[in-house]
Amino acid sequence: MAEVGKMLLVAGVALALLGAVLLLAGRSGLPIGRLPGDILYRGKNTTVYFPLMTSLVLSVVLSLALYLIGRMRH
Repeated sequence: MAEVGKMLLVAGVALALLGAVLLLAGRSGLPIGRLPGDILYRGKNTTVYFPLMTSLVLSVVLSLALYLIGRMRH
């Protein structure tokens, strides 16, 4: 049971850090969510937004960060 508590605590801290990074990125003028390659469709009554390039960039950055953290631990 203690292990589950530790995992939840780590996940909460990670989400808080991610939220802080996204807030700072929004205030600094980085175009997160508005990169070339993000798909935006505006119809009469609907708007569909699919952040394709933003998702790819975040995936690469997070994969690299987790890889480096894993390399440091060994």
